[in-house]
Amino acid sequence: MSVVLGYDQSPGAARALRVAIEVAAAFDERLVLVYGAAAPGITGEEYQAHHDAVRQAGRSGLDRAVRAADEAGVPSTVEIIDEKPEQALMDAASRHGARVIVVGSWGESPMRGALLGSTPHKLLHLSTVPVLCVPTAEEGS
Repeated sequence: MSVVLGYDQSPGAARALRVAIEVAAAFDERLVLVYGAAAPGITGEEYQAHHDAVRQAGRSGLDRAVRAADEAGVPSTVEIIDEKPEQALMDAASRHGARVIVVGSWGESPMRGALLGSTPHKLLHLSTVPVLCVPTAEEGS
């Protein structure tokens, strides 16, 4: 089994990383760090340039997450998947036999998430694997 984390360098992802490392360490499982790198559009040079930039941004952020996992003694795997984040996370969870998918939130209201289709909101409704949604700020901070 594993713990799958959606990581995108957002404030919510930073806190979710800490929680995912704790969960992976508690269950002595591998942490799978996932970045959904689907670029908008479907063709042309602009698409390729955007795609390459999105993948590079993901790689940069994931490198920091790997260092944090290494410091905590948690083995990790990195996946940059050319899908929208929710699909990338569900695919990785399926391939790695995930115990849980961990994602951070942006502090959006449930209505805003429902209307705009946030990744946590989509996962909560579509995933067959349990989803742990970590709020951006700790209570009282």
